[in-house]
Order: sequence, then structure tokens, then C-alpha cells
Amino acid sequence: MVLNNDEEFITLDKLKSGGRAVIVEILDTNISIKLIEMGCLPGEKVLVRMTAIHKDPIAIEVSGNLIALRRSEARSIRVKQIEN
Repeated sequence: MVLNNDEEFITLDKLKSGGRAVIVEILDTNISIKLIEMGCLPGEKVLVRMTAIHKDPIAIEVSGNLIALRRSEARSIRVKQIEN
């Protein structure tokens, strides 16, 4: 696994299917507890399994769980993209 050299953070909704990243922070405090309970913790690796035809919802794998997130929820998770 190699981190990108540009040190740029993006939000989870920007990743395409098959994209991998490490969670950096959760920006929306209103849903942060819900996301943390599902395993979306800073430092956890996340894999985008699939995106629906209209890009909502997004299916991700994190902490061994497959989770469907609304695009607005994914937009509140800041990540650092990684390569395989």
C-alpha cells in the first residue's frame, strides 16, 4: 500500500468503485456517532465496493462491514486516497 504523494484529502463521495482510502476525519458532527458505530473511525481503511446508477447510495467496506451510505453522508467523511 502506497499513500499518494500529493498529501491531498478528499471526501469519500469523490472515490469511484474500487477506490481505497484511509479515513482522516468525520466533518458532520450530527452523524459522526452513527458513522463511528458502524466502524467509520479515523485511521480505518475503506473500500468503495459499488456506487448506484445515480451515484446514491454508495456501498463501502470498512472494519469488515459492508455499509450503504447516502452521498451526503459520504461527503462528510474526509479521506486520504491510497493505492493498492
